[in-house]
Amino acid sequence: MKLLEGKLAVVTGAARGIGEAIATKFAEQGADVCFTYVSDSSRERATALEEKLRRYGVRGKAYQTNAADFLACEKLVNDIVAEFGKIDICVNNAGISKDNLLLRMTPEQWDEVMEVNLKSVFNMTKQVIRPMMKAKAGSIINMSSVIGEMGNAGQSSYAASKAGIIGFTKSIAKELGSRNIRSNAIAPGFVETDMTSYLKDGNAGEKYLADIPLGKFASPEDIANAALFLACPLSDYITGQVLSVCGGLNI
Repeated sequence: MKLLEGKLAVVTGAARGIGEAIATKFAEQGADVCFTYVSDSSRERATALEEKLRRYGVRGKAYQTNAADFLACEKLVNDIVAEFGKIDICVNNAGISKDNLLLRMTPEQWDEVMEVNLKSVFNMTKQVIRPMMKAKAGSIINMSSVIGEMGNAGQSSYAASKAGIIGFTKSIAKELGSRNIRSNAIAPGFVETDMTSYLKDGNAGEKYLADIPLGKFASPEDIANAALFLACPLSDYITGQVLSVCGGLNI
């Protein structure tokens, strides 16, 4: 039997990168997957991912919606529950970075990162806990970052948003544990995605690699494997934890 047989998972920000890898991994393991994307430019990729997921014999459905919009999240979850009847797993993966030194950072840049990275986690979690409480079961997985644990020059907004996710995750784990709803976070290190492609250029890339004991960047599938573990019964007694998938960067 597959690890997620019969489960319904929601993954935000899944048109590419880590989100796409998680959606694919969940489908491989038997879950029906609903996922979100934001921009019209991602529609073609989202359609391709729908088709890819269905090849695993599960239901896959894309929703164009903004996880940073509370009312949009409310509608999304209501629509999913109406069609699929439940939500077993929620992966809050939507995220952006607007890197800048604090002296140069604008309030607009700060607010946008907080809206997409942190408020989206509140928006989605508040909505999905209702069907999970009714079912008396659920797994919430929030995508933090090793930067939220360590900090990094030029990334104060990103670090603050990801650190906020850790505090939120632990608090929700305490609130919902009695309902058999688990809440955990993943803190990836440097992952080979479109967002981090610049890290491989020149001296900066070499410096980051030198700081990683395993000597390589993560692949999106490395993060998807961690998400699978936190979503499946193998982690039934784990909640309120931060799983760092960073190759030892935060040692």
